[in-house]
Order: sequence, then C-alpha cells, then structure tokens
Amino acid sequence: MSDPCVLIVDDEPAIRRLLRTTLGSQSWRTLEAATGAAALRMAVEEHPDIVLLDLGLPDLDGAEVLRRMRADRPDLPVVILSVRDDERGKVAALEAGADDYVTKPFSMAELIARLRNAMRHALQQQGTVPVFVSADLRVDLVRRQVFRGEEEIRLSPREWDILRMLVQYAGRVLTHQTIMGQLWGASGDVQQLRVYIRQIRQKIENDPERPRHIVTETGVGYRLVQSQG
Repeated sequence: MSDPCVLIVDDEPAIRRLLRTTLGSQSWRTLEAATGAAALRMAVEEHPDIVLLDLGLPDLDGAEVLRRMRADRPDLPVVILSVRDDERGKVAALEAGADDYVTKPFSMAELIARLRNAMRHALQQQGTVPVFVSADLRVDLVRRQVFRGEEEIRLSPREWDILRMLVQYAGRVLTHQTIMGQLWGASGDVQQLRVYIRQIRQKIENDPERPRHIVTETGVGYRLVQSQG
C-alpha cells in the first residue's frame, strides 16, 4: 500500500516546511498550497488522501475553501489548523464539514494522530461499524446494547440517541449545534445537552469527573475517543 498523501494548505512557508519535513519522516507524502485557489485545484487534480487546512488564507476564507472542497470531493477528510482563541472559527469549520481540528501550537504526535483518525473515520463511512469498542466500553448499534466491561448499562432513549450519534462519528468533534440540531431541532439548548452528557458519563465512565470516553472540546462540543485499552 502506498504512503498516505496529505495536502498542506498554509500561507506561512515556515509552517509548510516544518510539516513537510516532519510528516515526510513519518512516511507521509506531502503536497503544498499557499492559497485557497491552489488548494482547490490540487484537491481535484492531485487526489490527496487528506487535507490539512489553515483557516487564515490570503485569497479565500478557509471555511469557504472547505465548503468548495466538500462540493468537489465529499469524502475527502479535512483537518483544520486553528489558533488557540478562535473558537468561532473552529465551530464554523466543523459545521462546514471539517473532520477535526488541531490548535496552534501543536505537537506533531497529536497532529499525526488526528490525521490518522480522520482518515480512519472516512474509511468507516463506507459502512457503519455495528459494534464500537474502546477500552472497557462496547456499544452494539444493532442490538442497542451498551456494556462497561461485563456490565450491561441501561440508557434512556435520549441518552441512547446521543451516544449512538457520538459512536457513528467516533474520533470526530461534534459541535453542540450539530448534536442539538440532529436530536432536538431548533428547540434544544446547550445546558440541556450538558445534563444528558453528564448522565451518560455517570453510567459509562469509571471516573465521570475525569472522562476517558466522552471528552469535552471546550466551547465547541464533544468527542467520543476510541482507544485500545
């Protein structure tokens, strides 16, 4: 199998050089674009496996680049590069279809893990995985069963709907708006969602105050983590 190819979209040469060198040392092939227009062209012509997209481009808004990429290649995974205090930009990008985001400054280990996870999720979308397993948590989407170790966990219908949605997008950040819009439409509110998340954590987490399965992305939403143990 050939090495994965990532399209790096950033207008800062130093960032592109760092990413090219580091990802190359981890057997990633890299393509580079300094503008949104070049990124859109290369996404179609060069067929990268994944895109690493900075939102602050000189010619086009990053969210607009993302929307156009989604129109041209709906299954192409995209990870956003964002600055630490840009919560609004993160939410907008996730709502526009980004698979994940990494906040500058970032560790390369974290970045590579996020890239691999986004690619894995894209492959999973070819068909829903019926059983989700992460450490001691097992969720059977077909039988509607949840286990923590050997113990079967009873969820309310609404708790099940939220957990099922997180399982279907495991590893991805789901914004508050995405979850509420899917489950409640215009009538949901963030506090209501937080109450349900707290209740789910009480049932599936060994330590609900330090959750390892459902983690909070502050100001953005929630992520269901998939780990091996």
